[in-house]
Amino acid sequence: MTNMLQQAVAQHQAGRLQEAAALYKQILQAQPNHFDALHLLGVIFFQAGQNSQAVELIQRAIAINPAHPAPHLNIGLALKGLGRAQEALASYDKAIALKPNYPDAFNNRAAALQDLLRLDDALASYDKAVALDPGFVEAWNNRGALLRDLKRVDEAMASYDRALALKPDFAAVWSNRGALLQDLKRHDDALASYDKAIALEPNYADAWNNRGVVFRDTRRLEDALVCFDQAIAIQPDYADAYVNRAPVLRDLKRIDEAAASYAQALKLKPGYEFLSGYLLETRMMICDWDGLEDGFASCAAGIREGRRMTTPFPLLAMIDDPALHQMAAQIYTDAKCPENNALGAIPRRSAGEKIRIGYYSADFHNHATAYLIAEALEAHDRSRFELTGFSFGPDDQGDMRQRLFPAFDKFMDVRGVSDGEIAKLSRGLGIDVAVDLKGHTQHSRPGIFAVRAAPVQAQYIGYPGTMGAPYMDYVIADKIVIPPGSESDYREKILRLPHSYQANDSGRRISAKAVTRQEAGLPESGFVFCSFNNNYKILPETFESWMHILKAVEGSVLWLLEDNAIAASNLRKHAAAAGIEPARLIFAGRVLLDEHLARHRLANLFLDTWPYNAHTTASDALWAGLPVLTRTGRAFAGRVAASLLGAIGLPELITNSTADYEALAIDLARNPEKLSALRKKLDSNKTTMPLFNGKLIARHLEAGYAAMLARHQSGLPPDHIEVSL
Repeated sequence: MTNMLQQAVAQHQAGRLQEAAALYKQILQAQPNHFDALHLLGVIFFQAGQNSQAVELIQRAIAINPAHPAPHLNIGLALKGLGRAQEALASYDKAIALKPNYPDAFNNRAAALQDLLRLDDALASYDKAVALDPGFVEAWNNRGALLRDLKRVDEAMASYDRALALKPDFAAVWSNRGALLQDLKRHDDALASYDKAIALEPNYADAWNNRGVVFRDTRRLEDALVCFDQAIAIQPDYADAYVNRAPVLRDLKRIDEAAASYAQALKLKPGYEFLSGYLLETRMMICDWDGLEDGFASCAAGIREGRRMTTPFPLLAMIDDPALHQMAAQIYTDAKCPENNALGAIPRRSAGEKIRIGYYSADFHNHATAYLIAEALEAHDRSRFELTGFSFGPDDQGDMRQRLFPAFDKFMDVRGVSDGEIAKLSRGLGIDVAVDLKGHTQHSRPGIFAVRAAPVQAQYIGYPGTMGAPYMDYVIADKIVIPPGSESDYREKILRLPHSYQANDSGRRISAKAVTRQEAGLPESGFVFCSFNNNYKILPETFESWMHILKAVEGSVLWLLEDNAIAASNLRKHAAAAGIEPARLIFAGRVLLDEHLARHRLANLFLDTWPYNAHTTASDALWAGLPVLTRTGRAFAGRVAASLLGAIGLPELITNSTADYEALAIDLARNPEKLSALRKKLDSNKTTMPLFNGKLIARHLEAGYAAMLARHQSGLPPDHIEVSL
């Protein structure tokens, strides 16, 4: 029997698990209570992923010899594999009690503590493992990963370097080191580290996946796709690779493939965090509405249960519920960008000669946010305020980039700089008020604010909702988008501007080029309704109203933005299903902004969407002289068009119900004199009302910034602020 056990152990050590298992089973047939055979067969079951069987066998071994530490360690591994981290921890503690100098037990104990979110205790356990065995490469690697999660990047890098000094050919460490370098925005160094991991282990799916993320983040989309596809070829059930692959396909306008990639990931891993929202959003982009309402309901139910169903932004276009938006934002913030005190508190300082404002964005180029805010930035009073721009988006060398650069006293291109380093830079520059122009939108960097870039932090214009973050002190709004009494739906305090919160530019150029209806693909006669919102904002309820309107207005057409060909095709199918000739839907391709503004002249009335209104697109239409008809909702995103219409003196175009919205659209289409009067009023109000007065909103923002900072310097906490006229 001893010889058979020796043979079994030899096979086991050689990785021939089936042969070893067969020998262990033979031993147990002869001796059912053979301690080593029970224990080691249990280990084989664990290695094969059969954790329940492993636990059963190892428990029998422990009953025979409870004083042996190794079974307690190994049953802990199996229990952790079953998600029973607390029981695993107890097993590791038992192993350590039996063998106090047991590095493996301390290493695995740390992993269980991580699962239980006891991160400081986990780090202490890793420290004990490497203190007992300074050559324990796996523990150094695991310790580095934990320190990365704790944002202690220098210590994490030192831990990885120690592991590589011990074992230079350890592919997992090279890959983890690459992820840390990626966090630091050192993209070339991260790629080099991933390449090293792949050279050592060509079928290392994680390294291929992470390499793809670097290419995705640096906009090398085709290279990214190759990496994700390679990771999936190596590991077909790799849900992360499917998830990371999807946004690349979206950016390549292969949106149906992106939806399929998200769906496959969800099939492989049904509880994948935030994935339901990504999939719903992608289907909304192509106007695939089959079962969409059920998806929204399921997403909402999950959020109310505290589950990680969706990132905050897509939810704004799904459900008109500001309380739910706050829940989702808090869940996301707590999971992905929680408050981090690594840099310590910012000492309170007395008022300086000027108030230093930092604006942070990825959109200081030809982007909607830049078009809106440019004039307000230029109009800031430089005798009282010093402006610094922190740009973590592309430098496209375009007209808007060239215009914005001199609007700041200092302009920092921080694309390759980590969140923590940007926050340190901000502190070093003495920024008083940090203004995040991104919120929870694409390419945002909330990590900058999680570690505190300035003593006062506010979010403005980029994200129409709450960030759900304890470190954001204020959201800049107005009394329409956040009505009095709804403050509890926002984790931030509300700074209300006296007119519309949205900055606008009175100098935007409209092309003088005359565009004919024929050139735009529109009929020579007939009423033209239009909606140039992104296709994901078009939901079944909105579209149903549009079809009612088209039915009531003979000869009318609906002119929409063609965001992608699949959405256009689906919308035509939805029109046919509603009894509307699909040809009455006409799609406009993307053109240069000044030409886009000019072609608004061909339309008669802009029809808004809900629950996510037109924002910049509404300002575009109004600036071009096209009346906008809106239906208000409850949440910020569904009240923006009303805010704009109020600030330009056209409250008669604000409706509060679907029935009123449809009735007014039909009435205006049938009464050209009434619509003409509205157009004349709009044309007059553009230069006299507050909406397109960038200098005025600059004054209001400055008053708000000064009030925020005054509270802080007086030792008072943030509170709601109303900026007076």
